[in-house]
Amino acid sequence: MEHYATGMKSLHIRDVPEPTIARLKRRALLHHRSLQGELIFVLEEAAKQIPHDDPAEFSLNTVRTEGTQNWSREGIYED
Repeated sequence: MEHYATGMKSLHIRDVPEPTIARLKRRALLHHRSLQGELIFVLEEAAKQIPHDDPAEFSLNTVRTEGTQNWSREGIYED
C-alpha cells in the first residue's frame, strides 16, 4: 500500500447498512488493518480495474439557473 501525503480527499458514504459495516470490520480485523485502512484497500483494488487510458473522463457541465440556490450542507444533502 502506498503512503499518503497530507491533504488527501475524503469520502462520506451515507446509509451503509449495519450488517455491511460489521462484515467490513471483520474483514479489516482478518487483514490486520483498521476499518479505514481496509476501506482504502478495497477502494484502491476497485479503482485498479478501471483502465488508466479510459476516454470516459469526468467533465463538468454548468448551466445558468433562475432564482437563488441553497448551497448549505443541509440544502445539498437534504438532511
